[in-house]
Amino acid sequence: MVTVIDGENLLLGRMCSLVAQRILAGEEIAIINAEKVIVSGSRAMIMEEYYVKRVRGSVEGGPFYPRRPDQIVKRTVRGMIPYKTRPGAAAFRRVKAYVGVPYELKGTEAEVLEAAHRDRLSSARYVTVGAISTNLGAKY
Repeated sequence: MVTVIDGENLLLGRMCSLVAQRILAGEEIAIINAEKVIVSGSRAMIMEEYYVKRVRGSVEGGPFYPRRPDQIVKRTVRGMIPYKTRPGAAAFRRVKAYVGVPYELKGTEAEVLEAAHRDRLSSARYVTVGAISTNLGAKY
């Protein structure tokens, strides 16, 4: 059974840390609406930070950072698990991220993580992962 999490208005880091704990425990998770996940902070700082991540490294050797919002969310989860070990790699295969809601998950009940909701923010300064992806040049 797959647990569906709606990423709309959820903080990226908080959501991904909760997802990382659950996949390491053996749960399968699908994150929908990855483009509506938010990153808190000033817009200029966030855009610069993700641009630096994207252009770092070389074409041949990496590190390679994704442009698409679903891949950015998945990469953030990857950073919170020991993905180079056998249990970590198995856990990473248990998480899926989608832009919007895919056909096979339409009509399923989506869980909203209250511990990662936007209401936790004290200021209204945030950027969506979709806006970050567009700034990086993604055409999703």
